[in-house]
Amino acid sequence: MYKEQTYSLTNVFGSNVFDDAAMRERLPKLTYKALKQTIDEGIPLSPQVAEIVANAMKDWAIEKGATHYSHWFQPMTGITAEKHDSFISRTSDGKVIMEFSGKELIKGEPDASSFPSGGLRATFEARGYTAWDCTSPAFVKDSTLYIPTAFCSYNGEVLDKKTPLLRSMEAISKQALRILRIFGNTKAKRVITTVGAEQEYFLIDKELYQKRKDIIFTGRTLFGAKPSKGQELGDHYFGAIKERVSFFMKELDQELWKLGVLSKTKHNEVAPAQHEIAPIYTTANIATDQNHIIMDTLKKVALRHNLVCLLHEKPFAGLNGSGKHNNWSLSTDDGQNLLDPGKTPHENAQFLVFLCAVIKGVDEYANLLRLSAASPGNDHRLGASEAPPAIISIFLGDQLTDILQQMENGGATSCKKGGKLKIGVSTIPNLPKDTTDRNRTSPFAFTGNKFEFRMVPSSASIAGPNFILNTIVAEMLCQIADRLENAQDINSEVQLILKEIVTKHKRIIFNGNNYSEEWIKEAEKRGLPNIKSTVEAVKTLVDEKNVELFEKHNILTRHELESRCEIILDHYIKTINIEALTTMDIANRQIIPAVINYTTSVANSINSIIKTGLDVDTMAQKEILKEVSSLLGLLKKNVSILEKTLEEASKLSADTYNLALFYKDNIFVKMSKVREVADKLETLVDEKIWPFPTYGELLFNI
Repeated sequence: MYKEQTYSLTNVFGSNVFDDAAMRERLPKLTYKALKQTIDEGIPLSPQVAEIVANAMKDWAIEKGATHYSHWFQPMTGITAEKHDSFISRTSDGKVIMEFSGKELIKGEPDASSFPSGGLRATFEARGYTAWDCTSPAFVKDSTLYIPTAFCSYNGEVLDKKTPLLRSMEAISKQALRILRIFGNTKAKRVITTVGAEQEYFLIDKELYQKRKDIIFTGRTLFGAKPSKGQELGDHYFGAIKERVSFFMKELDQELWKLGVLSKTKHNEVAPAQHEIAPIYTTANIATDQNHIIMDTLKKVALRHNLVCLLHEKPFAGLNGSGKHNNWSLSTDDGQNLLDPGKTPHENAQFLVFLCAVIKGVDEYANLLRLSAASPGNDHRLGASEAPPAIISIFLGDQLTDILQQMENGGATSCKKGGKLKIGVSTIPNLPKDTTDRNRTSPFAFTGNKFEFRMVPSSASIAGPNFILNTIVAEMLCQIADRLENAQDINSEVQLILKEIVTKHKRIIFNGNNYSEEWIKEAEKRGLPNIKSTVEAVKTLVDEKNVELFEKHNILTRHELESRCEIILDHYIKTINIEALTTMDIANRQIIPAVINYTTSVANSINSIIKTGLDVDTMAQKEILKEVSSLLGLLKKNVSILEKTLEEASKLSADTYNLALFYKDNIFVKMSKVREVADKLETLVDEKIWPFPTYGELLFNI
């Protein structure tokens, strides 16, 4: 049982992070200054500085109990990877000393042959490199110094998710600075993309988890009838946190605070057993690293409380799934939020330029943004009643929508005000009212001074959505800057650009109910893409227009983009294949034997009654036996069909895309038919005989 500890939050926060305060304390002034210039301005780091930093970092880590160091990177598996090396070095007298060089800090060499490369390199070519990312601080965890790094192949091809993100941050900073200079800002040296990723997750009892092969192997339930009570009463959302979960959350906060993660908010989500944690936003790069830390810490701390954390997007059919709301904005290095409208947004031309750049980018590259949220798990969630549809649209709210309409009609001269909200109770003061309501159904919503991208999968890295978002906005800013830098009259050109963007791209703006059938029909009329699955989304990555975009801004090459397509498709195929094999295994070895046991017991009860010679009606037992036996036969038939379909897939020589389509249109459909029958049987078979915990037990047993 967790024992709450007394501690000072201000002393604990960041205590295991080699952050700015630690560097300032431990590094010589000139070394600290040189490292800060590298972090803040991108000036190359000299080997001499790296050597001093490495020695100071090693001493600090050893004081924290570290015995090893690890280059921590983000390969295309979607999770992090790490190889641990000790600080130990042998001396001439047979003893050991603790050493860590600048070379070891800057570069590592993990075996890259087993990581996804999508055809970028041959399997036998094993050499890969990790390179220190000094913009994200190192930290100590589990007696190891973790050093955030980028990951590439022997020939320099990008093999990770971090490198494109770092490149995209440089690209958008470069283009945003051009816009700022046009508006007279000569002080800002850098524009930073800031991100705060709200993380949703489920908690279930560990003992029950260990009885569910499907959750163990796939992260979600492949079988399970809907319980008598689900989320329909809305009583779990923001409800009182159960004691066991509260203990878990307290320890989670402590562990995250030690690692410098600004864990701010925690609460129950809509579905039973579902919860959310939200950090304060930081730079996109650090936010991405910290979200990986959050996901890893969620799982580890849960186990200490005999719980299991599920990060799958849809672990329970029929209930809300989990997403990751990616709050994205732009700020200068001196703290100005470029997406803050101010009190008079209709007069804030600079804000309107950045706003319209986002609108134009999201409309022109909606397919890329949709791809960034694509995964096998998210295919279950997008379009369901708790998630945005697969259609990309932007929510702006009444005030900004009105301003854009004015601009389209010749120029914005006024803006709607929020006013005061009167509660009607004398002891409660009138509250300032926001200028717009929130729209939780929108996939991409403006929420005051940032955009909230609500489609991101709960288990995924946020690097993908953010490097794509950064790149498309960088391109729009580039196009706008090209025009303004060559304009005779900047003010007139700004008004013309804004009017053109609103007129051409207003179709992407929708402030209504994104869940409604009417919106789906309306979106089709507007020409907005409705990409319903991961497989359909993938090929957009190598559309000529998108290849040109990424190559222009030095994010990824055509070859690297093609490799990512192969990786995504291969992952999709393998995910569905594992699910199909698990479905057959559970059906054949657990469900069918359990149903046979039940039908046998029912048949025996009928025979026992008949043998008594009593005139007792056994019609009910016979009807039960007939219904269950009929469903059992259908279940066996559907399992056999699924097995044959898998065999057919194994013989296909189609390319990866067509094979993925086959898995989506055939194997996934056959799996669903197996489940449909099995879930019906669950509602008929004696619960004492049913072979694994039900939804009711999993969701309400904490």
